[in-house]
Amino acid sequence: MQRKKVLVVDDDEELVRILCVNLQVEGFDVCTAFDGMSAVMRAHKDQPDLIILDIKMPAGDGFSVVERLQSSNRTFAIPVVFLSALPKEDHENRAKEVGVLHYFAKPFNMETLINYVKGRLAVEDSQTVSPA
Repeated sequence: MQRKKVLVVDDDEELVRILCVNLQVEGFDVCTAFDGMSAVMRAHKDQPDLIILDIKMPAGDGFSVVERLQSSNRTFAIPVVFLSALPKEDHENRAKEVGVLHYFAKPFNMETLINYVKGRLAVEDSQTVSPA
């Protein structure tokens, strides 16, 4: 079975490194980007199964990244999870409107985030497996 790929996008390089290590320990392939423009290019190139995306970044915020991903035939179906220090109350409704699956506020619980990703990608696996 092919390993699931997660794209982690945040301008905080230390946070990206920590997320990468934790996701890799759980068996995920991880690719990274540190700004909005790189995130869009990386998503097109690597075709991740899920994207963990910060909102406030240079070269395109999380909302503009989601809009660009959704306007492309190659990336419109990739699920996106926001991970942001911005107040959840101020941005959660807009996130849902643009199709973001979930909003994790920083500081966040690593185990909760990892379990969410594992559960989300396992659900997608079971939907694509044909009956025996």
